[in-house]
Amino acid sequence: MCYSAQIRADYTKLVREYGAMMSLDEFAQLYAHDAGKQRPKTPKAMDDGFAGARTAQGQEIVARIQQWHAEEMQALDEEVRVQGARLRVAEEQLAARPTQKARNEVRVAGNRIERAQTRLSDLQRAGLVPRDSRIFPGVYAPVIVSEQGQRVIKPMRYQCRLPDKPARNDVLYPGTYNARRDSLEAYWKSAFGHRHGVVVVQSFYEHVPRHALEQRLLSPGEKAENVVLQFSPQPPRDLLIACLWSEWEGPEGRLLSFAAITDEPPTEVARTGHDRCIVPIRREHLDAWLNPDPADLAALYRILDDREPVSLAHAEAA
Repeated sequence: MCYSAQIRADYTKLVREYGAMMSLDEFAQLYAHDAGKQRPKTPKAMDDGFAGARTAQGQEIVARIQQWHAEEMQALDEEVRVQGARLRVAEEQLAARPTQKARNEVRVAGNRIERAQTRLSDLQRAGLVPRDSRIFPGVYAPVIVSEQGQRVIKPMRYQCRLPDKPARNDVLYPGTYNARRDSLEAYWKSAFGHRHGVVVVQSFYEHVPRHALEQRLLSPGEKAENVVLQFSPQPPRDLLIACLWSEWEGPEGRLLSFAAITDEPPTEVARTGHDRCIVPIRREHLDAWLNPDPADLAALYRILDDREPVSLAHAEAA
C-alpha cells in the first residue's frame, strides 16, 4: 500500500500544465478558521502555494492560513515551555537518584521538545524542502477532478470516507487511503465509475521488508525489519495517480476525501518485496478517466491497464 507520496503543489504549474482551474471556494472552506475545530492537516507546500495570491479570495485564504499558523506557533511555544520544565525536573531527579522512570521522563520530554521546535522551524521557514510536499494518510492534497467537463483542483483528505459510511470507519478501516483494484466493484462501487480524480506526484514511498529488499531469507532468530523506500521516476517527471474521491456529509460536517487505486506492482517495485503499487495513468487518458461512464467499466479497467510507462529508481527515505 502507498502510505506516502510527494505531491506537486505548485498551483500555477498545475493550472497551466493540466488546464485546470482552482476551486478557491473549496480551499477557503478548508482553511476557514473555527475555534471549535482542529487545524486541517495540510503540507507546508500546499499552504505556501497561496503565497503571493493576487485575488481578494486568494489573499483571504492566505490570511486564514496565517491565522492557523499563529495559533499553532503559540501552542508549540507553550509545549516547549511545559516540556522544558518537565525536562529540568527529570534531570534533577536523575542526578539525585538514577531511576528508569526519570530516564523515561528525560527521553519523552526531550523528544517532545525536539518535535515542537522542528515544527516551529518549519512554520517560520520561507523556503521549501522535499518533506514539505509529502502527504500521509489523513493529510490533505490538491486533487484534479472534473466538473461539467472542466478540470478543477480541489483539496481533499488522503483517506477516503464513502458517503454511506460512518465517520468511525476512519478508525475501524484505516487502510481506506488506498483502493485495491480487485475491490473497485465491491467496497468502492459507489465511487468507481462515478467520481474519479488524479493526484500529481513526483515520488511515492513504500514500507518493504529489509530481508526481501536484500533478496534473502530471514536468518535464524532474526526479526523482520521494515525499511521505507522512496520510488522516483527516472528521468524526473510528474505521475498522474488514479484516484477515487467522495463527498461526505454528516454531523461532523462536510468532507472531501480520496483514495489512490493500487494494483499489481511494476517490476522495480516487486523486486523490493512489495506486492502493491499506485497506478500512474497516461496523460492522454486523463479526461476519459475524470469523466467516467458507469455503464462502461471495462473502458476504465483498460485505462488502468494501459498505464504510464515509467522507470522507477528507489532509495531509502531520509
